[in-house]
Amino acid sequence: MQLPVATAAPAREPHVPAQKPPVDPASLTYRQLQRGEFWRKLPAYAEIDERTFLDHSWQAKHSITRPDKLIEALKDLVSPLFLEDAKAGFSRSPMSVRVSPYLMSLIDWSHPYDDPLRRQFIPVASRMMADHPKLDLDSLNEQGDAPVPGLTHRYPDKALFLALDTCPVYCRFCTRSYAVGLDTEEVEKVNLRASQDRWARAFAYIASRPELEDIVVSGGDAYQLRAAQLTEISDALLAMPNIRRVRFATKGPAVMPQKILTDLAWRDALVGAVDKGRRLHKEVVLHTHFNHPNEITGITEDAMNALFERGVTVRNQCVLQRRVNDTPETMALLVKRLGHVHVVPYYVYMHDLVRGVEDLRTTLDTALHIEKHVRGATAGFHTPTFVVDAPGGGGKRDVHSYEYYDRETGVSVFTSPNVKKGAYYLYFDPLHSLSEAARRRWEEPAEQELMVDNAIVRARRQAR
Repeated sequence: MQLPVATAAPAREPHVPAQKPPVDPASLTYRQLQRGEFWRKLPAYAEIDERTFLDHSWQAKHSITRPDKLIEALKDLVSPLFLEDAKAGFSRSPMSVRVSPYLMSLIDWSHPYDDPLRRQFIPVASRMMADHPKLDLDSLNEQGDAPVPGLTHRYPDKALFLALDTCPVYCRFCTRSYAVGLDTEEVEKVNLRASQDRWARAFAYIASRPELEDIVVSGGDAYQLRAAQLTEISDALLAMPNIRRVRFATKGPAVMPQKILTDLAWRDALVGAVDKGRRLHKEVVLHTHFNHPNEITGITEDAMNALFERGVTVRNQCVLQRRVNDTPETMALLVKRLGHVHVVPYYVYMHDLVRGVEDLRTTLDTALHIEKHVRGATAGFHTPTFVVDAPGGGGKRDVHSYEYYDRETGVSVFTSPNVKKGAYYLYFDPLHSLSEAARRRWEEPAEQELMVDNAIVRARRQAR
């Protein structure tokens, strides 16, 4: 008997899961960088050709430092009322004012009050708010943790070396308004000018501490170091057996990328330090400071590509600011655009508790909300950590790591075991974010201490 021959079932097409619809390239706005001679829209720069505008020396020479220069640069672009407002803001600001022509050309002067770049660099008196009673000029206690002038040693293995006290531009929100820039009507500055004697004392201390491995060279701003000075500092630090990492910190790429393109001596000095460090199996990197997507242009991309081609790692440290970057959409765009130009998003800081810029501060809740929405927007290694640089010298703490947070009084409590075990460090939400009842309590010194004491007591209970 012949058995029936089994026939193979017809092959089925493999199941292909539904794919996401293709993305319209026009929606990838993080790749759309401003190019062309955009600066010519300002009357002051209407006749400036590209070669001149890309010259870092021209940028520095024509930076705005006084109200009369601002008026001259803007002419008929803004109302007389705004110019008077800015003039009054200059006189009340704890920081000196310096704004590069590049930065001036990126501000939307048709809406100057709302522009996120103007808010960061040009004060206007009408938008200023009363300071929170817990604000201070040196809110991070950098001077208190300084064994020698201009060197802060807080973490076990890291120190902050403030090499000088000038910057290519001055940010209103600067945490070092106690020292950076010229004296103002509000503040007489601590002297941290570049000095061979002061540097030598700092280097001697660093060399004497075997636990120190990581040095941040800041100021002021490493952009303001001459090429020879940058080499002198990097050579001194790299020669120390204990030093494994050196970070040069600068706002420069965000406000004057032209320097990287046209100050070839400075760029070569930075690349030379990176190359020398690599030969010694030590890391030398550049840390910079972009806060808003509009700060990143085609000029920025060209400058960052010039560093990327030479093997320079660039990381970004952003400050969370009200009506600048305090929405998930703006922060996500910033993070994506940074990655596009080879800048690694590293930190997003809560605004430090410094005087004169209460209008720029946001709540801890804002940071918690934005972080949730930004995470997952891009690769994890391009996702910044949101931190509080704990007031009083507690160091950087993840915003989620608070021991206690009272949203009614705006008091959040952090600990920092590797800095000072058993100590409590407090951050304070801005007064304008609180209820009227809470604001009234902050007007009374006795109530202030009661709110602080209650927050610490509750933090201790939750830590048990």
